[in-house]
Amino acid sequence: MAEQYFSRRPTSRRAPAEVRVSIRGHGFVFTSDAGVFSRGRLDRGTELLLEALDLGACESVLDLGCGYGVVGIVAARLSDGGRVILTDVNKRAVALARWNLQANGIRNAEVRMGGLYAPVADLRFDHILCNPPLRAGRAIVDRIVSEAPDHLHEGGRLWLVARTRQGADSLRARMASAFGVAEIVRRGSGYKVLRATKGPDAS
Repeated sequence: MAEQYFSRRPTSRRAPAEVRVSIRGHGFVFTSDAGVFSRGRLDRGTELLLEALDLGACESVLDLGCGYGVVGIVAARLSDGGRVILTDVNKRAVALARWNLQANGIRNAEVRMGGLYAPVADLRFDHILCNPPLRAGRAIVDRIVSEAPDHLHEGGRLWLVARTRQGADSLRARMASAFGVAEIVRRGSGYKVLRATKGPDAS
């Protein structure tokens, strides 16, 4: 069985692969590798999430479980005066994300290693972006959702993407439970992009 991309220290043989894409009118080049999610290509769920993103000027963004850094790097490029933090538990992913920040000339972002919200325990953001690791189990995904309000400013947004067949609707229900309401903001290719906004009554 293939090694899971959420392993802390992947042991799979290195197999670097370059990914060149155009997203929202900007060109990017990424180095990916074995043991990290979506090696050698940009998965459709991530594409859909990036198409849906609505980021304001000078906002703070968390790319949770960043992999080799696609979402956070694109968010950093799209934000005007914003600041992005990318986190991942996977040591190889963190190294790749740092490499890709430099390769794309991104100066308004940094990468931190650690599980879930641990690397940003004392911070709050305007946006949390995540393509959640559904194969890691429901407990992990539940924590991504339930702990998100503690790391968002009032009016801040949690953005998730999931396959419809892999529980996007139940994920939306969990988001609604944590935030009061959650909406589908984009759908396509069997995926749904979900968004929930922190109101004054959320933790």
